[in-house]
Amino acid sequence: MARTSQAAEAELPGVPTRRAALRLIDAVLRRGDPLDQAAPPVLRAIERGDDRALALAITGEALRWLPDLDRLIDSATRQVLPEDAKARSVLRLMLAQALRLGLPPHAVIATGLPLLTGGPRRLAHGVFSAVLRGEGLPAAPSLPEAALARWSAAWPDRVEAIAAGLAVPPPLDLSLRDPAQTEEWAQRLGGVSLAPGHVRLARAGSVESIAGFAEGAWWVQDLAATVPARLLGPGEGRRVLDLCAAPGGKTLQLAAAGWKVTALDKSARRLERLRENVARVGCEVDVVVADAMQWRPDTLFDAVLIDAPCSATGTCRRHPDVLHRLIDGDALTELQRGLLERGAGAIRADGRLVYAVCSLEPEEGEAQAAWVKAMGRIAITPDQLPTGLSPTLEGWFRSDPGMLAEAGGIDGFFAAMWEK
Repeated sequence: MARTSQAAEAELPGVPTRRAALRLIDAVLRRGDPLDQAAPPVLRAIERGDDRALALAITGEALRWLPDLDRLIDSATRQVLPEDAKARSVLRLMLAQALRLGLPPHAVIATGLPLLTGGPRRLAHGVFSAVLRGEGLPAAPSLPEAALARWSAAWPDRVEAIAAGLAVPPPLDLSLRDPAQTEEWAQRLGGVSLAPGHVRLARAGSVESIAGFAEGAWWVQDLAATVPARLLGPGEGRRVLDLCAAPGGKTLQLAAAGWKVTALDKSARRLERLRENVARVGCEVDVVVADAMQWRPDTLFDAVLIDAPCSATGTCRRHPDVLHRLIDGDALTELQRGLLERGAGAIRADGRLVYAVCSLEPEEGEAQAAWVKAMGRIAITPDQLPTGLSPTLEGWFRSDPGMLAEAGGIDGFFAAMWEK
């Protein structure tokens, strides 16, 4: 009889969505998988798009507020639940739904407790109810200990603003194929623009349903990620090499700006997405599948853009899973320096090199730029940056999630430019 009851309970609407969220948070915290890699196989069995989106939203909010959720859970238990206890993970997801997504407590309980078949349901129910009677979450999420230690040392004057910038999922940034139509698209889509060729929208529905997607009028790209390509200016038919190009946002920017682009990446799978975007937008790009550390160009380029592999900690407002993954800093910095050397060797005399990382770690940004000695540094100017952002004293670009807070925030990014 109990088995029949459990089987019927597992079929309650909403339970498979929560089970998917449980598998996703386990993949991130226990295995260290990036959420965007773990999600496709886990969500494949969920038919409805809104249910898939809900599973991702639950997981994302649980990861965004994880230290604070754990403190609430611990405050309501006599004995601390083990870090890897299933009951703790289920409670994290339940509390994220009630405290962050505003779902009714009875619905959260009905779809959450079935995940603890054979487990401490009464305990979970009691903890959940006790927490809801308490003070709730703080105004801004607490950073995980490792991230807090690193960023307090690197950015002591910015760490509180960075944490505050993670409080809510970010708006949707679009890059336009034709920057001359910025005002037109901002009005048509009901958005705002913070730079030529940029429109920012409140998140709502699927990207594919937004006007202009089918005809390739724009692509999704965080405002900070547009800066490296902006630094190179109009192409006017000149040749540029985009190293580590996939998934292709900067490739599309460069092509739309009149550059003849060679987009190189070693991942054939990721380059398929780039090809799809190039075809949708209607740009001409030479796509090369190769390892940048091994590939040799036939001729030199007028410019090289390196969006180097990095810890991606600057994207934590959009991808809170990066807050909980270990960083192999030595391997990354070695690869980044190798790419800088390759990039410098691929440009002609008077050619320009732009180096960028979506990282908040100075070792991946500022330290790498200071390491470059063989080329002349070109100082970035305020007119090259979106409204509200300024170059550093060194002439570099540095952003963090606490900047442009009143306009919806921005990813953490670093960029520098040199001339050969």
